[in-house]
Amino acid sequence: MIVNPACMPVLRRGVRRRFDATRGQNVLLCPERVIMLDDIADAITQLCDGRNSVAEISRILAVRFAADAAVVEADVLGFVQELVDKGLVAT
Repeated sequence: MIVNPACMPVLRRGVRRRFDATRGQNVLLCPERVIMLDDIADAITQLCDGRNSVAEISRILAVRFAADAAVVEADVLGFVQELVDKGLVAT
């Protein structure tokens, strides 16, 4: 599946975003693996709740980080596509 701005990403069943006290950062807990999230990846995954489209996630983050909306949308599209390709997010 190719991710586009209208897609409504949501973490798949069995994938959870949690704070890992040992690592001191948020992670994605997935079957048989843990993915550490930097601040941007964490902000994106936090909004992958099935209620926000990729375009809405991009708009929210562009405002939050005072960044260029087109650049943010390209980054969000790329990151969500990676999560979809890994089977961690459904759209």
